Amino acid sequence: MPNRLAQSNSLYLRKHADNPIDWWYWCEEALETARREDKPIFLSIGYSSCHWCTVMEGEAFSDKAIADYMNAHFLPIKVDREERPDLDSIYMQAVQMMIGQGGWPLNVFLSPDDLVPFYGGTYFPVESRYGRPGFLQVLQAIRQYYDTQKDKLRSVKGEILSNLQTVATLQPIQELSRDLLKKGLQSSTGIISSKSPGPSFPMIPYAEAVLRASRFPESVPQAGEISRQRGLDLALGGIFDHVAGGFHRYTVDPTWTVPHFEKMLYDNGQIVEYLANLWALGVREPAFERAIALTVEWLKREMTAPEGYFYAAQDADSFTNPTEAEPEEGAFYVWDYQQLQSLLTAEELAELTQQFTVTEDGNFEGYNVLQRQQPGQLSDSLEVALSKLFKVRYGEFADALPTFPPARNNQEAKTTTWTGRIPPVTDTKMIVAWNSLMISGLARAAMVFQNGEYLELAHQAANFILDHQWVNGRFHRVNYDGKPDVLAQSEDYALFIKALLDLHQANLALAREAKVWLGQAVRLQEELDEFLWSLELGGYYNTDARSDLLLRERSYVDNATPAANGVAATNLVRLALLTEDLSNLDRAEQILRAFGVVMERSPQSCPSLFSALDWFQNHTLVRTTSDQIVALFAQYLPTVVYKVNTDLPPGAVGLVCQGLSCQEPAWSAEQLQEQLQQSQIRG
Repeated sequence: MPNRLAQSNSLYLRKHADNPIDWWYWCEEALETARREDKPIFLSIGYSSCHWCTVMEGEAFSDKAIADYMNAHFLPIKVDREERPDLDSIYMQAVQMMIGQGGWPLNVFLSPDDLVPFYGGTYFPVESRYGRPGFLQVLQAIRQYYDTQKDKLRSVKGEILSNLQTVATLQPIQELSRDLLKKGLQSSTGIISSKSPGPSFPMIPYAEAVLRASRFPESVPQAGEISRQRGLDLALGGIFDHVAGGFHRYTVDPTWTVPHFEKMLYDNGQIVEYLANLWALGVREPAFERAIALTVEWLKREMTAPEGYFYAAQDADSFTNPTEAEPEEGAFYVWDYQQLQSLLTAEELAELTQQFTVTEDGNFEGYNVLQRQQPGQLSDSLEVALSKLFKVRYGEFADALPTFPPARNNQEAKTTTWTGRIPPVTDTKMIVAWNSLMISGLARAAMVFQNGEYLELAHQAANFILDHQWVNGRFHRVNYDGKPDVLAQSEDYALFIKALLDLHQANLALAREAKVWLGQAVRLQEELDEFLWSLELGGYYNTDARSDLLLRERSYVDNATPAANGVAATNLVRLALLTEDLSNLDRAEQILRAFGVVMERSPQSCPSLFSALDWFQNHTLVRTTSDQIVALFAQYLPTVVYKVNTDLPPGAVGLVCQGLSCQEPAWSAEQLQEQLQQSQIRG
């Protein structure tokens, strides 16, 4: 019999609806029940496309003995981290303090009276293996500890809560040191250039900081080459789907070969923007343009709702046939060598083997993940070979398949008649922050490649958010089939404001009406200031004050996505230039000072704050004509915003301004270019 989660909007929660565990969703009734019955809360946080979350659901959470013990001795709660990143952030930080690492599924035990965590971990197997105790053992030990070690429990909780509060209440510094930007850019460059033996992640907030560092060759001499290499790793590696477009989450190896196969919208939006910026920097690598174009095709075909917004993610796992009980990781994407032999001509297979990592033995459990072996343009004959692989996977050639319907759950995946392979499940919810990252990526690619189709896709998604995500005057984070849900968090505000500003600039570049996007950005910034600004400390809280939150955090550490306060500070600088409201510049400075201690002591944790510091120190406004804007947008000028100015002095081509101060008019494109370059490195 299904449990409470069967009626949830969240695909991740519904995946646990048939577990024998008596799951609750996070709500006041669940918390009150735990307090009344004096049961420790078992809080389990994950997301729908998480591979190890799926594994634990099929193992420990489906085990009757574990369920019986859990139901009798704990109050189990499931949370979708994509709905509630505020909860995830608090308890992830706690688990990292406890065991030195984190990840998903995130499993943490809380005291019911105060919601303070006292033990946690990630994946727990049913039986002891991988150096991890069996889950039933863990549960029994935790319950005994909770019942018999009250003094020690209080001590552990007190230490954890104290550490969490210390991090959450950082005090602002009086001023930012002059060499702070250099220090931060060097730190990000070291991280991106390092060769570790473990998995390879895109780490775009760091990569973007390194791209900025390319303007300062005396301080970071290798930044340009390191940026180019990160672009090649992404566009050539197995992390990219060379057959159908879109980037996987990360690779499990240091060689960018074998991915964890889930595709997340947030990664794809950031990578599209990064590759477009590399192209604008002058790294005109054909693989970058191909990766962007194919990713947009994947986005249109598989990730765009009829209403215009973008879906959240696609699973790593899929079924090879409808009779399977469990899906297999990567099954939709990998290639058996014998199948390649039967599909392709001898010449095509020889060329594929020359250009990609294709062998008889394969590189992933006997199968082949395609990874390019050198950059450059792929030949027409190789593109034909790849199109044959596309047809096997999807049942049609790409030009005959403008849209590909999502499988919304495992049952749909197994019971729908597919003409190709059974696809992975797609999580079709709309998340504002993730849509915003893709809107920004599309807007930047539209500017750099002068592609109106990219911009139109971005417009549709932005308009959906503007039309549907306000309820009773408040902005909301997610949307399920037309129904908004969950109050927006600071990352939703910050990233959507950035997206609106990017649309404003892109429309200028393509000579379209841009004013409406700026007006919407100003309106949303006012709402963010009203509800989430910290008067005492500076910076933006993640969420409204709530009784079910252990504490109120302000996000400043970058993870797979940029931290809200770094993005927000950048937005405020851009708004100050575009609206001439310099109070925005003051607020940006308050954010930077609010987290100045972190920037000084842990520059490796917050590249987005350093990107904001770059904007703050080197912000530049160009007043010029539409024709000049088109030319300038094809370049990488990372601290510049543009206004169309029709009343320049006769014969002038533009004005370069820094805050309220403008340089003498530029009388030629060359002079304008020189002024721009100097303005961008003055700080």
